Order: sequence, then C-alpha cells, then structure tokens
Amino acid sequence: METKLRQADGPAVALAAELLKGGGIVAIPTETVYGIAASALDGAAVKKIFEAKGRPQDNPLIVHIDRLEMLEGLVGSVPERAKKLAEAFWPGPLTMILPRGPRVAAEVCAGLDTVAVRMPSHPVARAVIAACGLPLAAPSANLSGSPSPTTAHYVMEDMRGRLPLILDGGECQVGVESTVVSLAGPQAVLLRPGYITQEQLQEVLGEKVLLSGAILEKLKEGETARSPGMKYKHYAPRAEVTIVKGEFRAYCRYVQQHAEPGTFCLCFAGEGGALPVPSVEYGAAQNGADQAKHLFTALRQLDERGAKRVFARCPAATGVALAVYNRLLRAAAFRVVEA
Repeated sequence: METKLRQADGPAVALAAELLKGGGIVAIPTETVYGIAASALDGAAVKKIFEAKGRPQDNPLIVHIDRLEMLEGLVGSVPERAKKLAEAFWPGPLTMILPRGPRVAAEVCAGLDTVAVRMPSHPVARAVIAACGLPLAAPSANLSGSPSPTTAHYVMEDMRGRLPLILDGGECQVGVESTVVSLAGPQAVLLRPGYITQEQLQEVLGEKVLLSGAILEKLKEGETARSPGMKYKHYAPRAEVTIVKGEFRAYCRYVQQHAEPGTFCLCFAGEGGALPVPSVEYGAAQNGADQAKHLFTALRQLDERGAKRVFARCPAATGVALAVYNRLLRAAAFRVVEA
C-alpha cells in the first residue's frame, strides 16, 4: 500500500473524509498526538486500526466528535458531571468514559459496557469529523507499544505502507494523550492523567476525583484495561529506560557509576552539558506542560541516536507532570531507582 503524506488543506481534508466514509483509515493530527482514525460506527473499519498498529483488540479506543449532538446513540446517558466537564474543557484534551450506547461498534469498546469519548480542539481533526459526518475512533498513530507521534514525520516512520493517507497538521501542542476520567460509576475516577489535571477536574465538579491505582502501578493480573494507556509496557523506545529519582548531583553520580557503551541520559533542559554521557533533553525541570510537549519526540530521538540504555530524570507526580511520569513509568516498564 502506498502511503500519501499531505498538508492538511481543504482538498486533503475532503480526501480523508471520502476514505473514512468508505470504511478506510487515515492518520490525522489532534492537539494531543496524531491518531489513526476510522468510523466508530463501522466494526470492519475499526479492525483496520488494530491491524495497522499491531495492537491487541482488548484495548479500548477513544471516539472523537465535533459537536455534542454526536453523542446521541454513542452513549447510553450523559450524566450531570459529564455536562459540567464538557462545558469547561470541550473542545480539548479530555476524554470521558460513559455508559455505552447502541450505535458504537463493539470493536471500539473492547468488550466493555462503556465508551470513551472526547471532542478535540485541533482544527484539522474537527474539519475531518465535520467533513465526513462520522464519530471517529482514533488511537495514537504509532506501532503498538512505541512512543506516540507528535509530528507527521514520525507517523510516516511507523505507518508507511500500513494506511493510505497521513494529514500533516504540524506539531501537536500538548504532546501527550488526553486525560481520561471515568464517569460510569458512583464516583469520578481519573484513569489516565493528561494536560487536564485532577485538580482542574475537582474544581469544576466540586467533588473528589479518585486516582486509579493503575496510573502509578502495573495492572493487576487479569485486571481489565478500562482506558487506553493502562497496559504494562507502553510508549517505549527500543532502549531500556530506567527512571532515576533524586536531585541533579545524585543523578549525575548514579549515571557516572552505571554508564556503559550505548548509555544516554533523558534529562531536563539545560542539564545535558553537565552529564558524563550523551543526552536528550525533554523540557524544563519545573514545567510539566513543557515536558509533556517534548517527551515522546525525545524518546524517539534516543532511538535515532542509537541509545541502548537510558537513565531518565524523574518528573514530579503532580499537575501536568503526573501525565509525564505516568508515560515514563510505562516506557521504563516500571524500572525506578533512587540515586
């Protein structure tokens, strides 16, 4: 299959819409990361996403809409909490898990009785949804397990020959996948952290939002992934990643003591020059949003530079940086050491 890379202008959006209406798949930009889109109403089309990614079908997908009216039939009900969060954060990088409706394809929900829905803010994503008139299932446009792509270049790197069209809408501004909050039970539960933080959700809802244990720990044996991004190893470069906790001097000493050929550091902005091995920087030390924007590109750059072993500086586990720590934990397969 030939894969075309097109600037996301009007004709390219129209071509994407025709492919989607015909049961095809297309890579599109969102404000978070690039996604592989298919009609969320067409199970055969959704299966093409899993095939392109090499992704197990027990992992649910997120459905993208461009207006609230599209929720009809996708969800069984829209609780008051969901209305509050939609008013505050949609369009934007927030996914809500709601009771599943009759129209959504079973393949989207991975056997669950819930469906994950969000309304993206990226103009290209919204234009494609409007042009095809379909809710779109769209997980990240990478091979399963590897870092999510935040540029069309990296989508092409993973998806060449696996889908017909990639729309280039520039670099994604958020850089990590959307926040996922479940509203399907008696209490709101944060399943995947993102740019919209636990604190922001609580402020809007006026109630406690629980943190899923799977944010900072492995899923228990036999436990179902109720959201994308909860699997054991995810977002990972080819190199072995270890998160090193501790202040910068202790980190430097740890790297010095454990360095071997092929060792790289994944560090904060401005730190690379003081390190004893090559490094890739991934954002300012005290700025979770900056780290989020650069993390996945940094992980891919480590592969490009031939890293075999990576010692990563540890972000904070609060605010937007909680999303960064969550992604790094899975990239590192939960290898964490104290310097």
